[in-house]
Amino acid sequence: MTTITRAEPVTRTPYVGRAVDRIDGTAKATGQARFAAEHHYPGLAHAALVHSTVARGRITAIDASAARAVPGVIEVLTHENAPAMKPLGKGGPIDLSAMASGTNVDYLATDEVHWNGQPVAVVVAETPETARYAAGLVKVTYQELPSVVDFAAELPNAVPLKNSMIMEHNAEKGDAESALAAAPVSVDLTFTTPPLNHNAIEPHATTAVWDGDKLTVHEPSQCIAFLRKHLAKRFGVPEPDIRVLSPYVGGGFGGKGSVWPGTLLAVLAARATGRPVRLVLTREGVYRTVGGRTPSTQRVALGADEQGRLTALIHTSVARTSRIGGAPEPITSASRHLYAAPNILLRESGITLDLLSPTFMRAPGEAIGTFALESAVDELAWKLGMDPIELRLANLPERDPVGGQQLTRRTLRQAYTKGAELFGWRRRDPRAGAMRDGRLLVGMGVATAYHPAMILPASVTVRLHADGTVVVRCGMQEMGMGAATAQAQIAADELGVPLESVRVEYGDSDLPDGPMAGGSVQTASVAAGVIAACAKVKKEVLALARRVPGSPLRGHRLDDLHARDGGLHHAGGGQTYADILTAAGRDHVEAAIKSGMLGFVLRTLRDRRRYVKAATAVHFCEVRVDPDTMEVRVARWLSVFDAGRIVNAKTAASQMRGGVVMGIGLALSEQTLVDPRNGRIVNPSLSEYHVPVHADIPRIEVHDVGVPDPTMPLGVVGIGEVGITGVAAAVANAVRHATGKRVGDLPITLDKLL
Repeated sequence: MTTITRAEPVTRTPYVGRAVDRIDGTAKATGQARFAAEHHYPGLAHAALVHSTVARGRITAIDASAARAVPGVIEVLTHENAPAMKPLGKGGPIDLSAMASGTNVDYLATDEVHWNGQPVAVVVAETPETARYAAGLVKVTYQELPSVVDFAAELPNAVPLKNSMIMEHNAEKGDAESALAAAPVSVDLTFTTPPLNHNAIEPHATTAVWDGDKLTVHEPSQCIAFLRKHLAKRFGVPEPDIRVLSPYVGGGFGGKGSVWPGTLLAVLAARATGRPVRLVLTREGVYRTVGGRTPSTQRVALGADEQGRLTALIHTSVARTSRIGGAPEPITSASRHLYAAPNILLRESGITLDLLSPTFMRAPGEAIGTFALESAVDELAWKLGMDPIELRLANLPERDPVGGQQLTRRTLRQAYTKGAELFGWRRRDPRAGAMRDGRLLVGMGVATAYHPAMILPASVTVRLHADGTVVVRCGMQEMGMGAATAQAQIAADELGVPLESVRVEYGDSDLPDGPMAGGSVQTASVAAGVIAACAKVKKEVLALARRVPGSPLRGHRLDDLHARDGGLHHAGGGQTYADILTAAGRDHVEAAIKSGMLGFVLRTLRDRRRYVKAATAVHFCEVRVDPDTMEVRVARWLSVFDAGRIVNAKTAASQMRGGVVMGIGLALSEQTLVDPRNGRIVNPSLSEYHVPVHADIPRIEVHDVGVPDPTMPLGVVGIGEVGITGVAAAVANAVRHATGKRVGDLPITLDKLL
């Protein structure tokens, strides 16, 4: 049996753990930061897309004459005249560049239409206004073909999904259905969640520039390395001849983790016209050409004895994919790990529709899966007449309930205890509808949050200069979460130098390949490389010191030394890096760490057999409900997180709050409406797709009981996505307490409570 040696209590280091301002904050606040659509080139042209209006069919004619006649129009590209891109081919666990594609469609290389909104033409003009106007003049005639676009109608045709090396969709332990039938107390509930779309503050935008056969692309990307590999394949250009620049990303949340048609068509238009081309999607264009979250239907059934001990846990789900790509979400993921039950059944099924591929959206699977699971646990508490916190605490597992792996940390009990005290849970009247604030109904709800932790390959170089400055280089992405700041803090501590002496270079494919900013993996993944590279730098510095006559470091091993005060020190003395490098006649030392995909896959498979590691949290929500209109307002929020070691307390708290805000949107307002007749999104704008605004969100109080994970670099497990998980359930459980009504269909709108 493998055991984990628990980390000793962490001594507060100079920078890791502090609340540090973002190093790019000034540039963003003063407008110096330039995003993808703010880079200007001589002769820059602008592109706009023409979208299909049918879900499936063939183009029988395109009349672009009126568009071409508009003054300032440079070109109209269609399947009749566009240069062909190379077929993508298949990806795999070692080469994920093909899997990074949003769809498998060869845009403008076929007369086939695969979804309502597919780009069928690109207009290039001297100004963006001209391009968009002319795009509206392109007339397309279609031969419509039968399509399947209604998720609810297709539920009977759902197909069971199979487990893969990358994703586990099914698990079975014992006989859960029989145990459910025999349980003294049980609940058996159905939940639905709607499709959702991305609404990052920066819409997708591409500026593409060809210089002969060399390509430069400015793109807000969550995975620069995969994007470059993808472009190299599609345009037949060697990777070194492509440069992707993405120093600033105005929000991603998964929507910028794949390659969508706007990016490829901007590059194609630039090659076809010989001009630099910029393509900025309208908000509607994002809905039409960038995937979102799958809808789902879920069943959660729980059986328990009279004391609340679970005897059966069943969680099944149906999600959708597309004929042109996309992967189903791991909706039952949290149910695999959160609660001890002797009998567990997890099953995931899929439906294939003629719609744009679904894609990653903050905590894919876990966000909507925890809504169903944690709502069902709450309903079981009602049926038992038991406090919902006590029910959860009575069923916390000692080991992974399905696989038996060791849990790297078990802190949910502390989180519930701390959160209940801070939130004032004892003041909660357990009766439904019994609490009032004047005429308003008051409800309190609680739910558990869960998101798995892992790392991806990350290549890093660290250069230490003789003047004591440090440069960290990694092609990672900064989406506003303070990624570069965190790595500067880590490097400063590892080398014992002031934070202001560390510069982090990122957002450029010419840098060593970084991991994608997704799955809450980037901080830990890059930290592993930074720590390893800093160790190599210190080792080389010590080797130089040993050759310097009179150095106080001669005769010492690296393990005896501490990096502090700009050098290496031991109990009897030390020497600065500047003195060592100057004496050795060196202006710098540099170390590189190169991490490959094969090693990552093998390490992941090994770790999966040994451990279950995750970020967790407990959300406490208080709502006010108008008894006449049934309007729901979130009045108070408190969350207690365990996200391992926190690198930057300020940016971490911001990430946690951001996840909660997005979860409140999931719970109360967000939904994409798809016309079941033709697959067209009917609310593709922020005027009709309702995200939370300032007035919808109370002060969000966040706390941390984080324990460093001994199996992760620096003990970090990631915080980007755990914050949204469990949020919708906490809101639904508070509404249940206030009104006595269980709403299992998101979002929780007035009509479902009246």
